[in-house]
Amino acid sequence: MLLSRLRQFLFLLLTAIFMLPVLAVMASWLSLGDLDGPALQILREMSQTVLPDYLGTTLVLSLLVGAGVVGVGLSSAAAVTLFDFSGRRFFEWALLLPLAMPAYVVAYAYTDFLQFSGPFQTFVRDATGWQGRVFPEVRNVGGAAWVFVFSLYPYVYLLSRTALGERAAHLMEAARLLGAPMRRRMLEIAFPLARPAVAAGTALALMETLADFGVSSYFGIQTFTAGIYKAWLSMDNRLAAAQLATVLLALVALLLYLERRSQQKMRFAASRGARAGSLDARPLRLTGVRQVLVWVLCAVPVLAGFVLPVLFMLRPLVADWSVLSWAPFLGWAFNSLRLGLISSLLAVALAFVLAFSLRRRPDAPTRWAVQLASLGYAVPGAVIVVGLLLPVGWAQAKWPSSGVGYVMTATMFGLVWAYLVRFCAVALQSVQSGYARIPVSFDDSARMLGSGDWGLLSRVHWPLLKRSTAAALLLVFVDVMKELPATLVLRPFNSDTLAVVAYQLARDERLGEAALPSLALVLVGLIPVLMLSRTLRQRNG
Repeated sequence: MLLSRLRQFLFLLLTAIFMLPVLAVMASWLSLGDLDGPALQILREMSQTVLPDYLGTTLVLSLLVGAGVVGVGLSSAAAVTLFDFSGRRFFEWALLLPLAMPAYVVAYAYTDFLQFSGPFQTFVRDATGWQGRVFPEVRNVGGAAWVFVFSLYPYVYLLSRTALGERAAHLMEAARLLGAPMRRRMLEIAFPLARPAVAAGTALALMETLADFGVSSYFGIQTFTAGIYKAWLSMDNRLAAAQLATVLLALVALLLYLERRSQQKMRFAASRGARAGSLDARPLRLTGVRQVLVWVLCAVPVLAGFVLPVLFMLRPLVADWSVLSWAPFLGWAFNSLRLGLISSLLAVALAFVLAFSLRRRPDAPTRWAVQLASLGYAVPGAVIVVGLLLPVGWAQAKWPSSGVGYVMTATMFGLVWAYLVRFCAVALQSVQSGYARIPVSFDDSARMLGSGDWGLLSRVHWPLLKRSTAAALLLVFVDVMKELPATLVLRPFNSDTLAVVAYQLARDERLGEAALPSLALVLVGLIPVLMLSRTLRQRNG
C-alpha cells in the first residue's frame, strides 16, 4: 500500500515537472479570445514584422544544416564502414570528436580567427598590401550553417555507421558475388538501408539547431530561439515570447515525430538484415589515389569541427597568458560543477525510480510518466524557460508576498527544475538500456527466494546497473555543464557558469578571455566522447 501511494505521488510529481512548461506555453493562446485585445494585436504585429523573418531564417538554416549533416555524416560513415584503408581505425573514433564541441564555442573560434581584425585577414593584408576584406563575413546564416554542420554531423555519422555495419555489409557482399559494381551496391543497397538511420540522425541534428541560442544570438540571425529571448528580455513582452515558443515547440514536435518513425523503420530494417548474416562481408581495400581521397573526406570534418576550433581558441592563450583570470575561472568552474553534480544526481535518481517502477509494474500511469520524461530532451531550453517563468509571473502578481519569483530566479531551484525537464531523458535512456541487459528471470528468482522490491533493487539490480548509472551521471553532468539558454536566464545572482561566461565574454568581443572557459567545456565534453568511442571499438571487436 505504501509503495502504491508512493508511485501515485511520483506520477503526479512527474506530471507537474514535465508538463508545466509545455502547458504554460500552450495556455498563452487562451488570451486571444478578445478580437480587439492586446494579445491579438501583438500577434498581428508579429505576423507583419518579425514572424516572417524568424520563419524564413529558421527554415533556410534547417535546410542547409539538414543537407550538410547528411552529406558529411553519411559519406564519412560509408568511408569507414565499407572501405578499408590506412588510418581507418583512427578516423572511426576521431570523427566523433566534434560531439565534444558546443556549437557556440565553434562559432566563437571561427569568428575570432576569420573576422576582419582577426589574425588570418590581418596576415593576408600585411603580406599582400590589400586593404579590403579578404574573407567573407562569418556572422550570417551561411556561417551558422557551417558551424552546425560540423558540430552536429556525428549524429548522422554514428547512426549511419551502425546501420551500414550491421545491415548493409552482408547484403553488399551478396551483391558483389552476383557481379554488381561498387557504385551500384552503394546506391541501391547501402544507402537505402541506411535511410532510416540518416533520417533519425538528421532529425536529432535539426532539433539541436532549433534549440540553439548561443550561435544564433552571437551571429545576430533571426531564428525563433533568438526571437523568444529578444521578446522576453529586450521587448519585455512575455506573451509574444510564449507564442513564439509555441511555434518552435510545434516544429520540434514535427521533428520528433519524424525521428520516432525513422527509429521504427530502423528496427524493421534490422530484423530483415539479420537474416542475411551468413556471408563473410569484408570492406573493400583502397590504395593510391582512392585512399588519399578517403583521407581527405574523413579529415575535413575532424579538422573543421574539432581540431581547428581548438587551435583557434588556444592561439590567444598562447600569445598572451595575461588574459587568463584564474580566480574568477575557479568560481565559474565551481558553480558549473555544483549545478552539474546536483542536477545529475537528481536526474539519475528520478530515472532509476521510473525505470524500476516500469520494470516491476508496467501499468498505464507508469508508462505515461516514463514517456513524459523521455520527451523532455526534445523540448528546447527557451521553451522550458518561458514555460516556467509564465506561471511564476502570474503567481507573483496574484500573491506578491509568496516569494515564488525569488525562489525560481534567485536560487538554484528554478534552474535545477529546468535541467530535470531537459535532461532526465538522457539518464532514463541510459538506465533503461542497462535494464534491457538484465533478464526478467533474475527478478522471478529473487521473488521466489522471498526478496521484496527493496531487496530486488539493492541486491540484484543495483550491482548490475552500476556502469549504466555511472554513464547516466556523466552524460547528464556534461549536458548541464554545456547548457546555455536556461542557465542564462534562470541562474541565481552572482552564480555565472562556464557556458554563460564564455557567451558573455564573446558577445563583448573579448574572445581571448572567452577561450579558457570554452576550452574547459570542450575538455569536459571529451569524456563521454572517448567513452562512446571505446564502447564502439569493443562492440566491433
